[in-house]
Formats: sequence, C-alpha cells, structure tokens
Amino acid sequence: MSGKGKYYLTTAIAYTSGKPHIGNNYEVVLADSIARFKRKEGYEVFFQTGTDEHGQKIEQKAQEAGVTPKEFVDGVAGTIRGLCDLLNVSYDKFIRTTDADHERQVQKIFRRLYEQGDIYKGSYEGLYCTPCESFWTETQLVDGKCPDCGREVKPAKEEAYFFRMSKYADRLIRHINEHPEFIQPVARKNEMMNNFLLPGLQDLCVSRTSFKWGIPVDFDEKHVVYVWLDALTNYITGIGYDAEGNSTEQYKKLWPADLHLIGKDIIRFHTIYWPIFLMALGEPLPKQVFGHPWLLMNNDKMSKSRGNVIYVDDLVDFFGVDAVRYYMLHEMPFETDGNATWEVIAERANSDLANTLGNLVNRTVAMTNKYFGGIADDKKAQFTEQDAAVDADLKAVVAGTYQKVVDKMEKLRVADALTEIFGIFKRCNKYIDETEPWILAKDEAKADRLSTVLYNLMEGIMTGASLLEPFMPETAGKISQQLGEPLRDFELLTQFGLRKDGVKVTETPQILFARLDMKAVEAREEELRLAMIAEASKDGGAEAGQEQAGADVIDIEPKAEISYDDFAKLQFQVGEIIACETVPKSKKLLCSKVRIGSQVKQIVSGIRAHYSPEEMVGKKVMVLVNLAPRELAGVMSEGMLLCAEDAEGNLALLTPEKTMPAGAEIC
Repeated sequence: MSGKGKYYLTTAIAYTSGKPHIGNNYEVVLADSIARFKRKEGYEVFFQTGTDEHGQKIEQKAQEAGVTPKEFVDGVAGTIRGLCDLLNVSYDKFIRTTDADHERQVQKIFRRLYEQGDIYKGSYEGLYCTPCESFWTETQLVDGKCPDCGREVKPAKEEAYFFRMSKYADRLIRHINEHPEFIQPVARKNEMMNNFLLPGLQDLCVSRTSFKWGIPVDFDEKHVVYVWLDALTNYITGIGYDAEGNSTEQYKKLWPADLHLIGKDIIRFHTIYWPIFLMALGEPLPKQVFGHPWLLMNNDKMSKSRGNVIYVDDLVDFFGVDAVRYYMLHEMPFETDGNATWEVIAERANSDLANTLGNLVNRTVAMTNKYFGGIADDKKAQFTEQDAAVDADLKAVVAGTYQKVVDKMEKLRVADALTEIFGIFKRCNKYIDETEPWILAKDEAKADRLSTVLYNLMEGIMTGASLLEPFMPETAGKISQQLGEPLRDFELLTQFGLRKDGVKVTETPQILFARLDMKAVEAREEELRLAMIAEASKDGGAEAGQEQAGADVIDIEPKAEISYDDFAKLQFQVGEIIACETVPKSKKLLCSKVRIGSQVKQIVSGIRAHYSPEEMVGKKVMVLVNLAPRELAGVMSEGMLLCAEDAEGNLALLTPEKTMPAGAEIC
C-alpha cells in the first residue's frame, strides 16, 4: 500500500466524432506523467480517462457513415483507447458514456435533480452551434458566431428541461474566492469570474428532443439528457457514485477528485456547471481544475483537407513513443498555446534526446567497457583541487534536482520539471569535458581517478533516469538495463553514491535515440500530407477538395450588388499596429492601437483565437477607417481590420504585399 494516501486524477473524456489528433492526445500524456510521478512519490493513484459518446454530432456522423450511432462510437472509442495504449498511458479506468452503469446513474441523477426542484421543464429558443452542442443568445455571440469555436450558429427552438444555475451561483463564487487553487492557471479563474459568474448565470438547458442519440430521460422519454450533464458526471459514475445513496467504498475513498485536467476550451463547463451539479447533489467539489493550453500545428488549427493534421500514431511510427511523449510534454507552455511541427519534433529529438541524453549514456557505457571491462567502482580519487571542485558541483546538481522537480510538479509545470531533469544530463556532459576521461586513460597512475569519474557519471545518469521514468518510461527502463541496476525510488534521489561496487554495465551499449536525417523527416511529412489531402477529397468530395493543393478556392453566399458610389463611401487605409491587448470581458476580442497617418485609432477585432497580442504588434494591416464607432464588450472600436476567412473558420489579417507607409490609401 502507498504511504501518502489517495490521488484521483481525470482527463476530459474524448469526444468520439473522429480520430483525435496530437492536440487531443496531449492531455492524456500530460495526465499520465502526473499519475506516474504521483505513484513514484508514494500516492495510491487512480487515473481515469475515456470517451464522450452521445450527441447530435455523433448521430449525424453515424448517418453519414451508414452505421448505427453505437457502431460508430464503438469504432472511434476503440481507436482512442488504442492511441492511449500506444502512448504508454497508465490509466486505471477507461470509461465510456455508453457504459450501462454510467447511463443508469445519469438517469438517476437527472430524476433526483428534477424531484428536488433543481431541474424544471420549459422551452428553449436561441442560436445553436452544432459542433459545440451549445445554445447562445445574440449578445453572447462574437462577430455573429459561436464564441467558443467561431463557427456559424442557427436559430433553434425546442421543448427542454433546464437546470436552475443561479440558485447556486453565489455559493460557487464564495468557493472560488476561498479556494484560490481551485481553478488554475489564475488567468482561467479570472476569465470565469469576470465573463460568466459575476455578470449572472442563465439557467442551463439539460435535455434535448431534436435528436435521439443520448441517454433517455426515464420519466419523459422523448427527451435525452443533454451532453454536459451526461459527460461531466463520468467523474463520479466511473468510481461508483450512486444517486440513491448506495455509492461504493471506492467512491467514498476517491472522491473528491484531486485534479481534473482539461483543455482551456471547456474550462467553463468544468468550473461552473460541474461544481453546481455537485452542489445540487450534496457532493464535495474537486480540489483543482487545471485548464491546459492547446497544441497547434504551425500556430494554426489542424485540417485534414489541408493535410496539416498530425496524428500521434504517425509520429510514433517515425520517432518512437518516448520521443513523442518528450516533445508533447516539454514543448507545451504552461499557459499559452504550443506549436507542433515535424521539423521542430525532429530538432528536439536530435538535440535533446540523441545528443544530450543518448550520446551521454552511450559514451559512459562504452568507456566503462573499454577501460574497466564494464565495472567502474567509486575509488573516491581526487588528485587536485580542480578534481574536488568539479566532483562537488556535479554531486550538488544531481542531488539537488529531485526537490526542484517536485516543486515544479506540485505546480503542474511539467515542461519545467523535464527541463530540470535534463539539467542533470547536461551537467554530466559538461563533467566529461571537464575531466577528459580519454586523457586520464593514457596514464596508468590515474586509473583510480578515471574509475571515479565514470562512477560519478553513472550515478548522475541513474538519478536522472529515475526522475525521467514518469515522463519517458521506456527510455528510463533502457538506461537502467544498460547501467545494470534498477531505477531508484524517489526518496533515495537526494543521495549520491548509492551504486554498489562491482555492478557491471551492459557489454553492448544500445543507442537510445539515433540522429534523424532532416531530409527523411521532410519526405515522410510530405508523404503523409499528400495522403491526407487525397483521403479528405475522397471522403468529402468537392467540399473537402476546396482546400486541396492546386485547388485553393472557396465559395461563399453572394451579397446584394452595390454601386460604385456605395463603394466610394468606404475609406480603406494601411495601418500599423503599435500596441495590442486582450479585452478582459471577452474570450475572442483583441484591442489594437493602430497608427493611420498621424492618427491613432482603437480597433476591437474578434481574432484572439488566431493571433496573440504579441503577434499583432508591428503588423501593417488593411483598415476600414470610416466605420461608425461601436462599443464591443465594454470597449469602443473606431474601425475594422480586414481579414480573410476559410471554410474552417480560420482567419488571416490582410496585409499589403509591399512595404507601405501607415496611412497609405487602399483603392
């Protein structure tokens, strides 16, 4: 049994509308590294992930595929679970929302909330986004589109059951204020408070009648339970919660969850709706909800028809499991979006994995075999003050890293924790340069010093490998095998000198990571890109082919014809963005200061999902100057930046082809 108690960790459950890309898989690998780390710290970890399998979009996808919804989700759920296994994810439970026990509990929960007056029957009329499965009011839209995904919304009206959100809003606000660790990072907490809770919560639609693929409301079967009440409750149904008071011992032991790890796009559902559902059920709230950033492709959203989607099975096939895990964990910033490209993955594999780590292990094992027949004992030989100094510094770095890694992991700064671990390997490489073992080997009188140097290197590598295990388990195991001793428990990692004399390294060192030929990387990426475009064209016909290479066109609905006089009323000029910041009350808006001639105008644009404020500054852009001022999310806008939009909803600012001064007329 573990000594530090339980630790219950969950990811968001993956939506089964199709095969997930690398951005979707990032979350489960991040969670796995935390779960493995906690286990090594001595916690009794329960790690749950799974799939979200109901909803209108699934019903439509199944119809298009000519199969039943259950057949469709069975296939996709199998793919998602297979990718988790491929990535060496150590989940304890993989839940599906089509599991019979989950569906039964959701019906019980719905009935209980209805009977206690938290759910009531009414009708809903609003603007509906099918991809997000969300209703919106006109005021919630951003530039007339869904504030979450930026896609088109359509008017919809139907009978529905609603949850009385406002009943619990004040209690939730108090909880968030009294528990500053509840929503992380802090920017996500501020967003939830300022944009949703403090302005006032509307009642939430929790059932639908316009489609059938969902859990039936057992006392009104023309209704199905709406996605969020179904999906969110997996965190308790998966561990044995019972709405009638007969919850299992496992539930009583594990709940509340220690961490919900989710993407930043669904933070609202997990920090507002989910806590309120739990309050209504009389259950404690999870201890922490962490909304991680997105992983983008070349700083853009991924699209099969462009051929720019990255799938982890393709990456694993080319780079290997641990190289992919390392990239996903090390390259994702704590709060801002990360960027995935084949080129950068390959560069990291060559520099950090092949050179810093792989070469270090290979050289150390090879030298130990060459100079001492595979056994380098600690002779504690130091012939000079310099010997003593470099040994002391190496030992300090190695023994001091464990606590630094723990501190980073406590704050969920996984990328920073990996950087600290690789600091050991970098220090070991520097130690080789400082001690020059190949020079020591030329002098028989310095054999004990050489043995000591190699021993110290193996101590450093073993500590680093033991810390690395939660993040790159296969690699850590290979290092352990080559050094001839098991990976160490965490409580031993502040000590230096634990390797026993007489332990022999492997006779044939294994190359952990071979250096990659960048031309081969480019060729493989291009091969997959072309295959993806061809598949998208085949599956989607002319619509998917619109973005195909060589046919980069899109058709839009034409507007009414205007006269030249109408056009002449519009004043377009080149502007230079000199400052830019986010709009506090909006997730979609940026506020830019734009120099146009001798004037500076303030312009608010719904492009936050596509550009960061830092990217905006310095750009020359095309501006509609004489648009009547308008207030957006409490900020005055004095013009419009011109953008192009593709079929996927991606935006690109229009910029002059050649260098033009700020204020130049566009005619």
